[in-house]
Amino acid sequence: MSFRLRVLLMTMLIAVTATSATAWLTLRQASREFTASVTAGQDDIALITSTLAGHGGLGTWDGVADRVRELAGRTGERIRVVTETGAVLADSDLLAGRAARDTAGPPTLVDPRPVVRLPEGDSVPRLAEDMMTAIVQYQRALRDAACLTAGGGTVRAERPLFGVPVLVAADPDRPASVNCRKRATKLRPTMTSGQMEGLLRPCVSGGARSAECLQRVFIAQTAAFAPQPVQVYVGARDEEPPTLAGDSITVTAVVVAAAAVVVALLLSRRVLRPIAALTRASRRLAAGDLGDRVRVRGTDELAELGRTFNQMADSLQQSEERQRRMVADVAHELRTPLANLRGYLEALKDGVLPATPEVLASLHEEALLQQRIVDDLQDLAMAEAGAMTLHVVRLDLAELAETCRVSHAALAEAAGVTLRVDAPRPVHVRGDPDRLRQVLGNLIRNATAASRPGGTITLVVRATGGEASISVADTGTGISPADLPHLFDRFWRADHARGRESGGSGLGLAIARQIVTNHGGTIVAASQPDVGTTMTITLPTDRRGG
Repeated sequence: MSFRLRVLLMTMLIAVTATSATAWLTLRQASREFTASVTAGQDDIALITSTLAGHGGLGTWDGVADRVRELAGRTGERIRVVTETGAVLADSDLLAGRAARDTAGPPTLVDPRPVVRLPEGDSVPRLAEDMMTAIVQYQRALRDAACLTAGGGTVRAERPLFGVPVLVAADPDRPASVNCRKRATKLRPTMTSGQMEGLLRPCVSGGARSAECLQRVFIAQTAAFAPQPVQVYVGARDEEPPTLAGDSITVTAVVVAAAAVVVALLLSRRVLRPIAALTRASRRLAAGDLGDRVRVRGTDELAELGRTFNQMADSLQQSEERQRRMVADVAHELRTPLANLRGYLEALKDGVLPATPEVLASLHEEALLQQRIVDDLQDLAMAEAGAMTLHVVRLDLAELAETCRVSHAALAEAAGVTLRVDAPRPVHVRGDPDRLRQVLGNLIRNATAASRPGGTITLVVRATGGEASISVADTGTGISPADLPHLFDRFWRADHARGRESGGSGLGLAIARQIVTNHGGTIVAASQPDVGTTMTITLPTDRRGG
């Protein structure tokens, strides 16, 4: 989770907590100003209405007073049950022996009659048959329920048929249950199928049917024996509303303030601790301690800042080490040839050594060698600093390889080595042709020096996916596995017996690697002793034309 989101969530937590507490206190205090009592909760209303609907579903509202008395004692609510005409069936106040209070809020309609559900897709004749079956079944259920309850038995509903419950005796072996079964008579529909079809046909139009229309037909045909809906009032006016102690405001305010203080402390600690660590590390870095790092935990913006600081410190330390190593390498490489030049010049000055053309030519060659080392060092420094100018164009590596083959053919022929190109098709990249020729030329010269007479150097150009590669593979002496990791180091030679005159400055591969890196590519070496070496340059392909 980001730090910004964390701060937002914490701020929202404080705001929501404070607002909720204030609203709660305001509502509790405002309740003192109202004279109407608090109506029943939804759970109590649901319990009362469902219990009364179950009682009325047995076919009669007889005995509802006992049910109301039970529910009033269970929920603590005032309950008043009246018919649609206003006749009072039961009132918990009257049952408790006190005057009836005014009701609070609108009534809830309790309809004990079932909702008929006929099968989908039936024709009108089939609907008429199912409707008459549902009506007879409902009449039978109410008759059986009245008989069983009159005899002191209990009933339960099983297997609803078309939405109409099937009522059976909960204790079928009781004498009352047995007598009800013996006295049960077969009920028949009160109308013919044709008459029922006439009632149901308006409910079906264009293949679709109206569930409300079907229910109206069912209610109309069962009105003679079905229990009627009642209206239930829950709650009463002038009830004493809950009181709020004066200490509640103080306690709530203290809790909210404490929560805000704790969250603020956690937030400040989370923010200030990593910032303090960064400040200390920055001071040590400014004092020259480049090895110090900050501890990073998490993935938020502060953690990202710590990682960025560590990367900066790593970069500074590596730069310092490179600079120190560069100075040491340059001093080491120039000390011996400069000492030689000084010795020759002092010998010429003292007359110990005659100034022959051979001596002067040797001194000139030594000066040229030092100039080449300095030039290579300058190229390497510019390449590593990204200051080397690259004239990037779209070029064909196959054509570049052929150009290098032609320009180095004389060198290879003089060494008795065959130089060839394996490039079956054009492969285009974007790069500086002169700098890439410089890299390939260095690799070809190294391969020529490492190859025996009769050997082969092959320039291989390939393209795979989004990458292009050009390899310089020779059949020379190869490089030992122990020397491969140092191949691109400054002033390093695989053949330690070769000097500056035969082995170059030792900077060519380091320069080559940096030039390839500046092109967004890589250069790797693979070698086996006495088999040969392959140097592979990989660059992004250019799929654009032009």
